[in-house]
Amino acid sequence: MKKTNSQKLRLGSFVLIGTILFIAGVYLIGQRQDMFKKTFTLSSYFQNVNGLQKGNNVRYSGIDIGTVKNIVMINDSTIKVEMSIEEKILSHIKKNAIATIGSDGLVGNMIVNIVPGKGASEIIENEDIIVSYSRIGTDDILNTLNTSSENAAILTSDLLKITNRITTGKGTIGVLINDTVMAQDLKQSIHNLKIASRGASHTIAELNSIVSSVKTEDNTILGMLLNDSISAGKLKTVVTNLEISSAEIETLLNNANAVVSDFNSSNGAYNYMVKDTSLVNSLKSTLKNINEGTDKFNQNMEALKHNFLTRGYFRKLERQEKKEVKTKE
Repeated sequence: MKKTNSQKLRLGSFVLIGTILFIAGVYLIGQRQDMFKKTFTLSSYFQNVNGLQKGNNVRYSGIDIGTVKNIVMINDSTIKVEMSIEEKILSHIKKNAIATIGSDGLVGNMIVNIVPGKGASEIIENEDIIVSYSRIGTDDILNTLNTSSENAAILTSDLLKITNRITTGKGTIGVLINDTVMAQDLKQSIHNLKIASRGASHTIAELNSIVSSVKTEDNTILGMLLNDSISAGKLKTVVTNLEISSAEIETLLNNANAVVSDFNSSNGAYNYMVKDTSLVNSLKSTLKNINEGTDKFNQNMEALKHNFLTRGYFRKLERQEKKEVKTKE
């Protein structure tokens, strides 16, 4: 009889413990799958879910608010992700919220992150669809890093070549670094520039002192012109008189031009002498005849000098001229 009661007690304990474990398991699984919570459905479309699976967590501003309910392939470039969200968080999510897919830590499971949008918007409702933002995946990051490392290797190789050329004295930079003569010339040029800048500074200081002395002293011509109001008035008077004189000279020149124009347009003797071509031709003919007569007269006189009848007379005249010249001397 005792053995039978002991067996019954053990059986009852086993059933009770099994029932408790079953209820706890169902509760825990229900808690994870939101079976005992009021939820609503929220959806978003992605081009790549990056390994997201059903049952992964959904977070809003870093807080777990639900799980991934379903993942549906719409077409070759669109994937619909349905999320089961706790109803108590409904009042905090707006319609301008943004859904992104990320990882839980560096090597954790993929999760859906919902971040608040900018600006004011309405409260989200059941079965609403929010916009998504596709972040760069791990593969894309690795590919980018691979490309960057290759580019860095090429750049390092090129820099090594450039460094070798510079150290061997090739190229402009190599010559500048290794040529000691050019370095000395460059140092001398810099030294000369320093000397020139000092001279320029000294010259500017002297100019400033000269300008200051001109402004303050009246015993120089420039200072008197700048500071003496009486001299300035006289100078203005001189300039005014020069302007009046130039105006009078201009009037005189205009009058002279008018007179010349009158000469050119009148029918007087001047116009006749200047414009009458027949008179000019007559004068030319007369001058020609006079020149020819003069030449003939000189020839006749030369012939008379050599004629034996008149030769003595001319020689006598020459002797008298020589005596007069000696007397004057």
